[in-house]
Amino acid sequence: MNRALIRPTWAEIDLEAITHNIKAMIQRLPERTEIIAVVKANGYGHGSVQVAKRALESGATSLAVALLEEALELREAGIDAPILVLGWVPPEAAAIASKHHISLTFFQKDWLDQVSRLDLNGETLQLHLKIDTGMGRIGIRTNEELREILYALNDKPSIYLTGVYTHFATADAQNLTYFHKQRERFSKMLAELKELWSGEVAIHIGNSASAIRLPEGMYDFVRYGISMYGLYPSQVVKEEQAINLKQAFSLHSRLAHVKQIEAGDAVSYGLTYSAEKTEWIGTIPIGYGDGWIRKFQGFSVLVDGKRQPIVGRICMDQTMIRLDREYPVGTKVTLLGSQNGSFISMDEAASYLDTINYEIPCLLNERIPRIYKGR
Repeated sequence: MNRALIRPTWAEIDLEAITHNIKAMIQRLPERTEIIAVVKANGYGHGSVQVAKRALESGATSLAVALLEEALELREAGIDAPILVLGWVPPEAAAIASKHHISLTFFQKDWLDQVSRLDLNGETLQLHLKIDTGMGRIGIRTNEELREILYALNDKPSIYLTGVYTHFATADAQNLTYFHKQRERFSKMLAELKELWSGEVAIHIGNSASAIRLPEGMYDFVRYGISMYGLYPSQVVKEEQAINLKQAFSLHSRLAHVKQIEAGDAVSYGLTYSAEKTEWIGTIPIGYGDGWIRKFQGFSVLVDGKRQPIVGRICMDQTMIRLDREYPVGTKVTLLGSQNGSFISMDEAASYLDTINYEIPCLLNERIPRIYKGR
């Protein structure tokens, strides 16, 4: 028996939805602009290797991750496409990146000096320069820093500057004033770079939101993250209807136990729920140990296409729901996704938790096996 399917709780990842979302983005972009598929955080919880392979098959030309370890996982899976690490990597690990032909983000002269002293064993190291135009995380902020770094690069023959980029803080907002301010800052820094640097560099500024809303101004690449998975970066972007996306992730379980309780009977820890009348209660084998957190108490799931509320506190491994009638053990329960014409979206779940849709699939951890559809 497949060990991953012993406990009847699983996520389904629709790879055809990934293909649809990439092709929808390609149709919006000018021909000169390519897609970097962002598969960090295990592909936003969808599975980095499986999504990366499908993304490349569907028209993406490069990949991006947050950690060098994530890039190495893709290489170990046989993926040879260009990969960019978006986060800071310790300088002593740069030799590993060069060995596996993985591009790194950099923005510190001291980091560059430390890397230049490494033995790269005849390999070259490709770098993308991060410019902080107002996100406030990582990147250079001044022309002085830019000049210092470019002058230092001239003395490092095995290290190549192959890309430059920034990241927007408010590209998904109704008010784009700050977005345009960041974009102007980047344009000025880019002009300075082009005056000082004769080599060709790939330029990418677009995340999902800016790529969807302003596709003509995205330079050489867009970094396609959340929307590749069928989720809109914000309600504002969703309501603009510039692109049609399909949610790739759904979450399912099965009833493990069904019982009838009487008025006054309580359910779960802390007695936070008591029946007001005779009720049917179902138990499903998923809980906060899987990332189905306690704050989902009161949210609904689907049984027979009908919404059934979560009652009582969610336990580490089990969740109780109030049923409209008796159902057999083994009946399918859909926590996220479609069932019999009804649908529970990531957006709805995120709104219930007062968070963003990005967080929901990332919360759902490796105890939940991913089953891939559309291979």
